[in-house]
Amino acid sequence: MPSAQDADAARASRRDDAVRAAVEQGLLTADQPVVALLDVTGIRASAAALHTAFAAVTAPGTPVLHAFAVKATPLVPVLRLLREQGVGAEVASPGELALAAAAGIPPERTVLDSPAKTPAELREALARGVAVNADSRQELDRIDALVRPAASASPVGIRVNPQVGGGSIGALSTATATSKFGVALRDEGARAWILRAYADRPWLTRLHVHSGSQGMPLPLMAQGVAETYALAEEINRHVGRQQVDTVDIGGGLPVDFGSDATSPTYARYARLLAEAAPGLFDGRYGLVTEFGRSLLAKHGTVLARVEYTKSAGGRAVAVTHAGVQVATRTVYAPGSWPLRIAAYDAKGRPKQGPDVVQDVAGPACFAGDLLAEARSLPLLEQGDHVAALDTGAYYFAHHYAYNSLARPGVYGFAPAGDTTRFAVVRKPQTLPEIVTESGGPHTDSLTTL
Repeated sequence: MPSAQDADAARASRRDDAVRAAVEQGLLTADQPVVALLDVTGIRASAAALHTAFAAVTAPGTPVLHAFAVKATPLVPVLRLLREQGVGAEVASPGELALAAAAGIPPERTVLDSPAKTPAELREALARGVAVNADSRQELDRIDALVRPAASASPVGIRVNPQVGGGSIGALSTATATSKFGVALRDEGARAWILRAYADRPWLTRLHVHSGSQGMPLPLMAQGVAETYALAEEINRHVGRQQVDTVDIGGGLPVDFGSDATSPTYARYARLLAEAAPGLFDGRYGLVTEFGRSLLAKHGTVLARVEYTKSAGGRAVAVTHAGVQVATRTVYAPGSWPLRIAAYDAKGRPKQGPDVVQDVAGPACFAGDLLAEARSLPLLEQGDHVAALDTGAYYFAHHYAYNSLARPGVYGFAPAGDTTRFAVVRKPQTLPEIVTESGGPHTDSLTTL
């Protein structure tokens, strides 16, 4: 088995080969100056690593569902690929549920989470047998009216907020004292209410927690899981039987955006969880995970042509076609979401030459549209290419239509002998499609009022 370092180096090599092939095979042209690439080999390897990591710490025969957080990369072919790797789906909207169904993920391998589920959304999930995690007391009241009159195959649980604290990115810290998610476990009366809720509802069989995401320290995430496990034990003692039979530990494993290294690994996190809550893994509880970013981020690349270069205030600037429309978080919050940038020449080969401090700018009409500022790279020239790395999650699949910029084409790739083979994941958006989405079919609707 190759070492982690060897696997990371192999992924970087596949990426370089794919960039060159994308240029040679015409995926990237003057008319299609930005493209997104997904490493299929790498995605399969991440899914395998996830399965292996938790199999190593759970008792034989323990039911484990790894459900991919669809919000991370909501693309049907990606979900289908993950389904073939034994991964289900965690959805948080009717749209994501539809994507999971289109990918062929069965209801029994689908989990519905969201703080704002409508009655129709709940009714559909419960009718189909999708697992549901209630996010609030009011939502549980709503489920009461739907579950009690008619039997449902859906496992149902309550999401709790262990209130263990936040990480370095406040917007992604879901276990703070005032988080909008879940039932706040340390609030006055909350624990007693939860015990009554389970005692009154024999069909409540799950407990759910998701303590954070990027920027959250692993020990704090493990503490949130351990406190949720302790609550499951308390509930079962209170009702006098093993009513809670499954704990959903959420996802949130952070990603190293500063290098090619896969760190932290699923194996490290699984071991930490087993140390923090060993009883959770002894076979008495089923397990659900909801990883997203950590499965896909390292396997995505946004590749763009350098349209122009210039100098401003003594600093070189490369104007490219990748900016806020594909890297919204990085552009608006660069301190929290910095991206590595790789430079390639006009033929798609790694750019050579001494490093020069320069800005890598996007195409949108505002000054802050920068992929990277004051970054040291080989001097980019007109016709070269830049690659925004580690963008397989929460980037090109979450298009931001600033300036009515088109969604880029997305292509999966895999080695094929001495070349790289590509498959369409999503076609590039066309100008007529932009017009249609912008109300084109209703041109005169306002003039008639």
